[in-house]
Amino acid sequence: MLDTSHLLKPTSFPSLQRGRLETLQVNLGLRCNLSCVHCHVNAGPNRTEEMSRETVEDVLAFLRKHRMKALDLTGGAPELNPNFRYLVETATEMGVHVIDRCNLTVLEEEGQEQLADFLAYHRVEVVASLPCYLEENVDAQRGKGSYDASIRALQRLNGLGYGMTGNSLLLKLVYNPQGASLPPPQGPLETDYKRQLVERFNIIFNQLLTITNMPINRFGSLLQSKGEFQSYLQLLRDAHQPANIESVMCRHLISVDWQGRVYDCDFNQMLDMQLESGEVKRPRLRDLINHDIDGWPIQVAEHCYGCTAGQGSSCGGALD
Repeated sequence: MLDTSHLLKPTSFPSLQRGRLETLQVNLGLRCNLSCVHCHVNAGPNRTEEMSRETVEDVLAFLRKHRMKALDLTGGAPELNPNFRYLVETATEMGVHVIDRCNLTVLEEEGQEQLADFLAYHRVEVVASLPCYLEENVDAQRGKGSYDASIRALQRLNGLGYGMTGNSLLLKLVYNPQGASLPPPQGPLETDYKRQLVERFNIIFNQLLTITNMPINRFGSLLQSKGEFQSYLQLLRDAHQPANIESVMCRHLISVDWQGRVYDCDFNQMLDMQLESGEVKRPRLRDLINHDIDGWPIQVAEHCYGCTAGQGSSCGGALD
């Protein structure tokens, strides 16, 4: 895989400062049952990195101390970490809202037969990646058979009450572009998704989130191999909307990797751009339990234009 990190610095992106911390985003490991083309984490079945029980306890200690509103679990496939269910159970008992960023197909993996029931029982919000509503596009990005498995998983989640009007079991889908382009407007695309899925499979969901592909790791390497890296960066720069800076996710979120190291966001994590301020350099989460990090500077580079381009992009979808 080609390294693209050196192509993202220096940058002209505006300086940022952190606001009030509300969400702790935790990467539980890089093992995944899929190897998606657009994956900025470079996760896959052969990755072995996973968060230890000791670091999970650090996560829980931080949640308690800082009275966090939300715990956002990512991977890889976060559900494949043996500590996933312990973390979810303990966090929900503390009153923390838990989000599971699920690739859907993991619900059919061996040993995960009761995963959907577990998520529903603990009222976990499911943010599920479905990069298109068409089979050929999904299978091209994620591997043959992944579309059918995703549809079966969505039907199972619907059967448990996810996505139903008036039900607190939230089901959100995530769209990623197929290549070197910005996502289309989120609202109209959500309408298309809902119509296609209900007409073809009687599937319903709460919301569609459109997320811009970041030019790092696997997707960045693909762009570089096709000679499209610099033109994609220029596309992001040209589409920059200054108003989106006020709503970027890093202002109210920190990202923790599987080793407990802390970053301003998941994308900075993949570039090893750790959160820091003053004498605090390259901290682990346990080092910050007694720190108030509101107002700390945020590390920026060229990929940050991906969050402010067009309608904006965050882990919660479009910004405007």
